[in-house]
Amino acid sequence: MTAKFLVHELELPAGVAGARFDQALAAALPQYSRSRLQRWISSGAVLLDGHVVRPRERLAGGERVRVQAEFPADETIEAEAIGLNVVHEDEALLVIDKPAGLVVHPGAGNPRHTLQNALLAHDRSLATVPRAGLIHRLDKDTSGLLVVARTPEVHVQLVRMLQERKIARGYLALCLGRPTAGGTIDEPIGRHRTQRTRMAVRRDGREAVTHYRIEERFRGHTLLRVQLETGRTHQIRVHLAHAGYPIVGDPLYGGRRRQVAGAGATAQQALAAFRRQALHAQRLAFNHPISTRHHTFEAPLPPDFRALLATLRDDAQQGSDEH
Repeated sequence: MTAKFLVHELELPAGVAGARFDQALAAALPQYSRSRLQRWISSGAVLLDGHVVRPRERLAGGERVRVQAEFPADETIEAEAIGLNVVHEDEALLVIDKPAGLVVHPGAGNPRHTLQNALLAHDRSLATVPRAGLIHRLDKDTSGLLVVARTPEVHVQLVRMLQERKIARGYLALCLGRPTAGGTIDEPIGRHRTQRTRMAVRRDGREAVTHYRIEERFRGHTLLRVQLETGRTHQIRVHLAHAGYPIVGDPLYGGRRRQVAGAGATAQQALAAFRRQALHAQRLAFNHPISTRHHTFEAPLPPDFRALLATLRDDAQQGSDEH
């Protein structure tokens, strides 16, 4: 498969005077990793005022940059014929409804059988798009919607839209406890200081903003409709746990499983049997990067989540009848 190319032409702001070229370029093109930009600079694919320069070149500010971005096919990740629930497909992008239990990207412990492997089987040309077109991710056991770019150009546009908060992402989360009202959690998130697989609210973390409102109440639980303003790793799970309302079934942030005061025996059994976080990416809304037409996509709750809510609903009604 032949490589794809995309040209960027830009003028660096005066404020970068004195900064290193590679650092200023990374700030100007945040959709690309620093290692990718370093490769392009070193290969001569990046010109500063028409000249090849070293990454450590110091800037005066105002220079013009031309980047001939090359996207060779990624041969390191295999295509696998894994069934996909494609909600929408056109020449520019895909919208996928990911099932719980499917890892998004290959990594340590999950070299295969991921959504990225499945996407490469669905469309071989995605091998020339960064991360097979994935611009955001969902945790393994979170279900719901993801948008996938089908070309490098659209990938750049969608990444920029995500950074500029022009892609609305709505979730449904079943949490422990009964918040009195909706609200906003504005707390920075960073890597946990001692447990590296966890994230945590930290004063020196990155900005993270989560909005939530009450969708439905049960005897000891609440279904929340959650809107992400930023997209940090585990953001909803960390924020709700920090607020005192951890997501049901969350193995990292939910704490020890315990009996819920007020819930009946059938509800307790259903909660104990739900072995993943009760979180679903239910809605995506954005203007199409090519047509500019506004699109809204919604994914129904998966069967296990629906069944748990039905049990809690019956339990809440039983409690109401008893009173």
